[in-house]
Amino acid sequence: MSIPPPPGPYQPQEPQGPYPQGQYPPPPPTPQGPYGPAYGGPYAPPPYQTWGQGYSPYNQPAPVNGLAIASLVLGILCCLPVVGLVLGVIALVQIKKKGERGRGMAIAGSVLSSLGLALWVVVLATNGASEFWDGFKDAASSSSPAKGECFDSPTGLEGSTYDLDEVPCAGAHDGEVFAVVKLPSGGFPGDAEVTDTAEERCYELRSAYAMDLWAVPEDVDVYYVVPSEESWGYGDHEITCAFGNADSDAAMEGGSLRNDGTTLDADQVVYLKAVNAQQAAMESVPEVLPEDDLEANKEWAGRMVSGLAEETGMLRGYSWPADAQKPVEAVAKETEALQELWQKAADAADVDAFYLHYGEALEKEDKGLSVTARKALGLATTPPADLEGGTGGDLGGSGADLEV
Repeated sequence: MSIPPPPGPYQPQEPQGPYPQGQYPPPPPTPQGPYGPAYGGPYAPPPYQTWGQGYSPYNQPAPVNGLAIASLVLGILCCLPVVGLVLGVIALVQIKKKGERGRGMAIAGSVLSSLGLALWVVVLATNGASEFWDGFKDAASSSSPAKGECFDSPTGLEGSTYDLDEVPCAGAHDGEVFAVVKLPSGGFPGDAEVTDTAEERCYELRSAYAMDLWAVPEDVDVYYVVPSEESWGYGDHEITCAFGNADSDAAMEGGSLRNDGTTLDADQVVYLKAVNAQQAAMESVPEVLPEDDLEANKEWAGRMVSGLAEETGMLRGYSWPADAQKPVEAVAKETEALQELWQKAADAADVDAFYLHYGEALEKEDKGLSVTARKALGLATTPPADLEGGTGGDLGGSGADLEV
């Protein structure tokens, strides 16, 4: 089957005149210029006529209706279904009246908007909107890493932060969350109150996560992230307590600092709970000196007596492994003797008597007994730096609290 050749250039139809169709009158004489024919010589074609709108090969298509585009976009996004449906109907009317394009988009936008409207009706009828908003607020309030997770802070560990990026604890990281404190709902309590709560609770809770404070590196400090008044309105009612390098510009390395019931055996947990009772009492020392407030310091000595008594009871009330029984009993005898000295400090009649018995208690402690017991139980055996100068016992911990 042969294919006919393509037609030649389109020839416009000339109106009927004195010349047969398809013929032209003889061309007029070629105008002469100073250098020859004005149109380039005897073979130069005459100027063509301009194509009319109906015959132009470059006809402009009809414009697309803008409301049809808007209807389709709103239908896809499903954010304003009523508006999308109304715009789609108006677009169909305009398209029919003006001959514009976009009928398919207007129909698609109307259909999608109708489906979105039906979905919104179902959501509102089933209280889904409330659940959606609650979920949004939960997501906003739970942006911080959870307990046991490590993170990097793009803004460092001082000042304000808007995001904490979770990273593996095995590598370098800015901090490790050891506790999350939930604050009561209601109005924002104020920056000062939130900060005071963070300083108190985070310092208290660190030993529940890192029970063996001897195993916490000396360059580790306690930090916290508190909600601002703005984030409080979005449901952020939590204080995040974290370990970080005392040098806020330096990272932590060496893995997680967690040592609690999830990583320790039963013997280790009982021993650390016992010695941390004394630790908690020691950390409750008043900020004023005995000569400025003797009664406050005598009350602290009384708390030391209670903490030592609790430690002694726990150490003697547990069945220890054979190789740890004697070392642990030696620690229990020491704590029992320390109770008597701290009791004398609590009963002191004046400042001099308080200092006398307080000094005797510090000198009586023998860190070597704790080291021996810890070695038998497989715990850290290097006391924190603030104990290496003389006094023993299980004291340690981090330095100043800094707000993030």
